[in-house]
Amino acid sequence: MTESYVKKLSTILLDAVTDKDPLVQEQVCSALCALGESQPEEALSAWEEHLQQHGKLAHPYRTMILRAMEVVVSSHISELDKDMARAIILLASSEMTKVKELVCDWQQAASNVLVAVGKRFIGRVMEEMLSKFQPGVLPHYFVVQTLANLSVSNVFGMVPFLTSILNTMLPMLGMAKHDTMRVVFCCALQHFSESTLEYLANLDQAPDPTVRKDAFATDIFSAYHILFHQWLQSREAKLRLAVVEALGPMSHLLPSEKLEEQLPKLLPGVLALYKKHAETFHVSKSLGQILEAAVSVGSRTLEVQLDSLLAALHAQICVPVESSSPLVMSNQKEVLRCFTVLACRSPDRLLAFLLPKLDTNNERTRVGTLQVLRHVINSAAAQMEVKKPFILSSMRLPLLDTNSKVKRAVVQVISAMAHHGYLEQPGGEAMIEYIVQQCALPPETERPGPGSEDPTADSVRAVSVSTLYLVSTTVDRMSAVLWPYLLEFLTPLRFTGALTPLCKSLVHLAQKRREAGADALLIQYDDSKGTLPSPYAITTRLLAVCSNPYLGDGRGAASLRLLNVLHRDIHPLLHQRWATTIPLLLDYLDEYTEETLSQKEWEEKLLMFLRDTLTVVPDNTWICQLSLEMCKQLSCYSEAPQEKNFLYKCIGTTLGATSRKEVVRERLQELLETARYQEEAEREGLARCFGICAISHLDDTLAQLEDFVRSDVFRKSIGIFNIFKDRSENEVDKVKSALILCYGHVAAQAPRELVLAKVESDILRNVFQCFHTKVLGIKVETKDPALKLCLVQSVCMASQAICSSAQASSFHFSRKAELVAQMMEFIKAEPPDSLRTPIRKKAMLACTYLVPLEPALEEQARSDMIHGCLHSVMAVVPGPEGEDGDQESLYLDTTHALEDLLTSLLRRNMTPQGLQIMVEHLSPWIKSPRGHERVRALGLSACLLRFFLEHLHISALVPFHNLGLLVGLFSPRCADLWPATRQEAVSCVYSLLYLQLGYEGFSQDYRDDVAEQLLTLKDGLVHPDPAVLLHTCHSIAQIIAKRLPPDQLISLLLTMFESLGDPDKNCSRAATVMINSLLKERGNMLLEKVPEIVSVLRSKLQETREEHILQAAQHSVYLLASQHRAAVVSSLLGSPLPFDSHTCTLWRALAVEPSLTAQVLGLLLERMSRDVPFKESRAFLLSSSPNRVATLLPLAATCALREVVLAPASGPAVLELYPQLFVALLLRVSCTVGVQLPRTLQAKERRSASSALDPRTFEPCSSAVDALQAVLLRGGNEDVVQRMELEGGWELLRTSAGHEEGVTRLASAMAKFAGPRLPLVMKALVCTQSSVYEIQRVTSTAFLAELLNSNVVNDLMLLESLLNNLVARQKDTCAGVRRLVLRGLANIASSSPDKDKMEFRSASICLFGHLNKACHGDCEDVFLEQVVGGLAPLLLHLQDPQAPVAGACRFALRMCGPNLECEELAAAFQKHLQEGQGLHFGEFLNTTCKHLMHHFPDLLGRLVSTSLFYFKSSWEDVRAAAPMLTGFLVLHVEPEHRPQVDLEQLTAALQLLLQDPAPAVRMKAAETLGRLVKFA
Repeated sequence: MTESYVKKLSTILLDAVTDKDPLVQEQVCSALCALGESQPEEALSAWEEHLQQHGKLAHPYRTMILRAMEVVVSSHISELDKDMARAIILLASSEMTKVKELVCDWQQAASNVLVAVGKRFIGRVMEEMLSKFQPGVLPHYFVVQTLANLSVSNVFGMVPFLTSILNTMLPMLGMAKHDTMRVVFCCALQHFSESTLEYLANLDQAPDPTVRKDAFATDIFSAYHILFHQWLQSREAKLRLAVVEALGPMSHLLPSEKLEEQLPKLLPGVLALYKKHAETFHVSKSLGQILEAAVSVGSRTLEVQLDSLLAALHAQICVPVESSSPLVMSNQKEVLRCFTVLACRSPDRLLAFLLPKLDTNNERTRVGTLQVLRHVINSAAAQMEVKKPFILSSMRLPLLDTNSKVKRAVVQVISAMAHHGYLEQPGGEAMIEYIVQQCALPPETERPGPGSEDPTADSVRAVSVSTLYLVSTTVDRMSAVLWPYLLEFLTPLRFTGALTPLCKSLVHLAQKRREAGADALLIQYDDSKGTLPSPYAITTRLLAVCSNPYLGDGRGAASLRLLNVLHRDIHPLLHQRWATTIPLLLDYLDEYTEETLSQKEWEEKLLMFLRDTLTVVPDNTWICQLSLEMCKQLSCYSEAPQEKNFLYKCIGTTLGATSRKEVVRERLQELLETARYQEEAEREGLARCFGICAISHLDDTLAQLEDFVRSDVFRKSIGIFNIFKDRSENEVDKVKSALILCYGHVAAQAPRELVLAKVESDILRNVFQCFHTKVLGIKVETKDPALKLCLVQSVCMASQAICSSAQASSFHFSRKAELVAQMMEFIKAEPPDSLRTPIRKKAMLACTYLVPLEPALEEQARSDMIHGCLHSVMAVVPGPEGEDGDQESLYLDTTHALEDLLTSLLRRNMTPQGLQIMVEHLSPWIKSPRGHERVRALGLSACLLRFFLEHLHISALVPFHNLGLLVGLFSPRCADLWPATRQEAVSCVYSLLYLQLGYEGFSQDYRDDVAEQLLTLKDGLVHPDPAVLLHTCHSIAQIIAKRLPPDQLISLLLTMFESLGDPDKNCSRAATVMINSLLKERGNMLLEKVPEIVSVLRSKLQETREEHILQAAQHSVYLLASQHRAAVVSSLLGSPLPFDSHTCTLWRALAVEPSLTAQVLGLLLERMSRDVPFKESRAFLLSSSPNRVATLLPLAATCALREVVLAPASGPAVLELYPQLFVALLLRVSCTVGVQLPRTLQAKERRSASSALDPRTFEPCSSAVDALQAVLLRGGNEDVVQRMELEGGWELLRTSAGHEEGVTRLASAMAKFAGPRLPLVMKALVCTQSSVYEIQRVTSTAFLAELLNSNVVNDLMLLESLLNNLVARQKDTCAGVRRLVLRGLANIASSSPDKDKMEFRSASICLFGHLNKACHGDCEDVFLEQVVGGLAPLLLHLQDPQAPVAGACRFALRMCGPNLECEELAAAFQKHLQEGQGLHFGEFLNTTCKHLMHHFPDLLGRLVSTSLFYFKSSWEDVRAAAPMLTGFLVLHVEPEHRPQVDLEQLTAALQLLLQDPAPAVRMKAAETLGRLVKFA
């Protein structure tokens, strides 16, 4: 069974190879390979037989079969028996040589089969090949090609045959006239030579170790003669390359004397090919092999050819290398290999040729030469040993080249030199300095431009850094060269960029020396010739650059590590302390990045490290020497302000550690003389230096500053300092700024116990002396903003110093008012709409520290301060989006300063009244039409409230009387257009609620669960969706309602009502939402306020036309009505008639919720019937009949009922009360026919008609008819309304003469279009037939009588009860009623049914899915059976062309998944089959079949049988899916389940599908056929 079935599958697939579609062909080949992988012997036999039997099969199809054979043979060669191998060999040989012409694909495929078989059966393959390789007959092209490939794939098997093959081949070379044959012979000779050389190189593993090179020499030389002297001269480039490729390995097999004889011709001949071919890799490779062969035999003629060889090879190495071209890269490697051979053979000649070329200015020449030089330094080290000085001296000019490519090449040469001892020679230090120079290059200059030929190459700097480190760490002989020489590069500025790699290398070198020399000093200054930096210079340099630690690839950490390893050389006492402190600093750097590191904290840690170091070294001489070095290095950092600023701090710290006052004064004087005052960073650094120094030397510091202040510099005359000669006014101001700043820092840093005594007399006096300029004895205000800023900063620092003093409370600051006035003057002078300087920030900060000091400010001064500062900050116009970070930071700092000032003022009056005063100042900004002002005001409010809450102290329980007002002010802003404003508003409400709790007696740490919910709502306020915002506002209002005291509710609501008119529509909407939320939560307390609230709502509606306010007012009325229904209805019924649009709007609001609507409609029905419908009165004493005038309450109730019913949401309530509404309104129509309006309303109606404001006349009957129409429409009886409209029934109802006919037409329309409603309508109508009003009895009888004119009474089984009722009316006192009874008894009617339609397929599939929900209990097994039966169809119809059907299948499978009792399958259905999600059908089907066959293997037969049915589907996609399903089932099922499947039937069906017109179907059929071998 196995053999016949495999053969059958093979036959089917082989017949399908001829398919016209390439994709189908490819799938058939894949299926054949799958067949062969499973049953190789049988499959190969079948394919061989097929090719033998189908000799006329076209060669493209034969090619595909042969390729499949090669795949199977290659992977199963060990399983082939001899007979099968022989059959395959004969077949492939026949296929390969069947036609003489070249058909490459076909013949190559056959050749590949032979090569694959030859890996094991080389003898049999050679037997067949040699039979077609006969002497005197030119063989087939692919016979030679096959022999060549066999020699490569099976070296040990082929070489023993080569002697006889060469003997046969040599005569054939002369017979080959066509270039194609010559090329293949060259290829064969190349591979034969390579195989022979490999065989000879591995004789110990060879089957015949007696084989010798001589055995091939003669034949190879004969072949060489033809190839070189005849074929190499061909014009065909392909043949020339084939020849030269062969000559390389052949040269190794030539006899020595013959090779020596041929070299004078051979080498020029090969070199000449460089000019003839663009791709020269094969030429270079062959040349290298020839040179190696020549050197191996000790050729003497090589010297003669050396110049031409070097010139040609050098030209090749100078060709620009494109990394995208592998052949060019390979050619470079082969050329360098040639140079290696020549370097070992003639080093002097090589260097004499190369080194002069280093002097050229041509980039390619120099780069190429350096590349060769590096290569020979590495590959011919022994030969180059004595040439080191010569080579080093030749590098002089390349070291000066600025070209990046040359620089890279030079660095690589130096790297090679370092490994081979060159740098130990004289001139080696220049090479090291060159590397360090390249390490110092700025990284940004190394980016290749868009036109660069080498855009992906490493930069010069990166290569140099890597080289320096590798040389330092891996080349042991370099330690003595680099140490301590590299220390010389630490301090010069030009090597700053190289500090990190320098430090890393020095650390490694020092550690090695430390390990070797124990406790000895690493730096021997006696041997340094005075070029090494001193310990003070090293310490200063490394400490200064540490201030910017991540610059230059992390120079901070590298510098600290170097300091640590040099601790003994810096000072012997530092070992233990630095061993502890420096690792902590390194750990700190590791925790942060350049973006996250706090510069201030890091510098403070470094200064602490310096102070600690100075404490450990109690040596005044050492400290003074260090301070001197620091002062010297200051000038080096003019281009690095951050490092210079830090170095100033280091100087101050170092001076503070010395006890020599004269040194302190001298250094400070020097700093004042040499400072560059024009630079802000310099002024700041100088001031910080003085401040730090003042910690230990306050008196000396102040004395030195005062001496300088008294100098001639301020008089612009020649002073004691020559550097200040002829300064301009601006320059003098800069000096003043620096001095003022110095005083400020001195005040801030000096000991608090000393500063109070000197702050006014010494510090502030001199500060103001510097600030004020006198002209002719009159003070002139400076215009320099920097000078102002320095004054503000100094005042701020001085005030802060006073505040932080322990004696601050008892200190009387006499200049406080003066300073506050000066600060406010600065603030007011700043432009209110822009922020460019930190003056106002610093001034407000100064005021903050001044406020708590004694004496206290006057009330007016406090108010002016608040107003001025708010106006200075609030009105600042925000910058454009993407504004620079400095500007944003400045604004934030200014805002924080304002916050601090306001909180310091609030601290003086911590009462609700004090809080109210602050909020009153902020209120105009809170309500500002400008968003940025609102967000700032809300932020300040939140800050003040938080401060008030945190510092709240209640001595007695008192009410927070203004809570409602404050909450009403802030809460609507929770929906502000600006997200930040919204969040700040929540924070304000949050604080207010906790303030209320505080006033109620709760402790500070109490946390209220309700109030805490506000914090979770903050996130919702970031969302820009108005719906989300308003929902969050609703939740906030609920929280407020739960915590607001009852007495505050009304004030809160009234405040919020005012917010309805807020220009910010979002806030207006928020107010409406919150009002309604409060009404919902606390409305039960407002019964007495209902008329007032309704009146306010009506007035708000009259003031605005905003849609959201309209909707909110409606909701408010609804909420009130839900709690006080009767009160709201009474209030609204009291509105003037006719109702205006605003009142109508409020009536419709009562239709929101069905139960409320039903109750309101019930109340209105009750009010309609509570009073008589009309009253009779005589207009004139002589009139014959009285006039009927409508009563107000029923009229108002009728109008109100219409308005309620007009609301779409009233539908459910109308349906619930439909019979009562219909009957009540029908009878209301009847009893208002001819009824007039009351006189007051008549006059109003006349005015309305004359002004033409309302074209519709207001009169009682029309209002009732309108209400009835509205009920019919809302009850779903539009057809009734339309029929009445067409027949004129509504107009008839309104008139006395046509009323009865109108009722009849209404009944007819109801019978036709509203039959199901009639039983309850009739029941309600019957109850009214005893009405005291005759017209109402006539109306009801007319309606009932007309019903008998329709068959609906029979359908509804109403006939008997209707007849009984009419018969009972025969005795009515009204003749009209009796007449109508008789008409009814004579009536007859009829009607007809309707039909519905639906989409059957999708609906039935969806129903199948829905049934899943009902399959519980006893029905589960039955339904599971149905699911299994429908599984295959559902899976296949996922590919249905009709999208609704495919969607229904998705739904059904998701529903049915849980019932299959397989979690994996259900999960797969849920994952892949979601609605709206794309489906990868193949992946899904594969997963599904895997789970099915794993859990339900017994379903295989059933599922396959169902799939077979769909093989004939009319839809292509379903037809393709069916074999796909079958294939995946077979793929995942175990072979033992094969009996479930009728293989004959399945195979036949798949065979038919291979003829399908759709390629996709044929592909899936072929794929599945390949998988069926599993059952073979």
